[in-house]
Amino acid sequence: MNNPVGPVLRHGDEIDQIIAALEDDNPEADIEVIDRGAYIRIQAEDSLELTEETLQSYLGADYRIRSLEVAMSSFSGRVSTESDRIRWETAEAAAARKAQAAPKAGVN
Repeated sequence: MNNPVGPVLRHGDEIDQIIAALEDDNPEADIEVIDRGAYIRIQAEDSLELTEETLQSYLGADYRIRSLEVAMSSFSGRVSTESDRIRWETAEAAAARKAQAAPKAGVN
């Protein structure tokens, strides 16, 4: 993997559900899970996203995306959080996503 991004999580009861949620939110990604004993590194090429809605489908309606920060000891790539999602990505992937989302000048 040339540009791996993603969370590094402490072992815990919710790890399998978090991995399943990441796989659901990123069906096109080749997600690699590396168990290092004390922690789990989850990574994909260039970009990885996790939504609160998907986490809640595995962990219950009361689970909040901010709860993931407690389990996340580190990460690779740039991380951006919103109220309902967290995204890990390379600088290039972030720039491409933002350019794609920006309105085109002169288009009505």
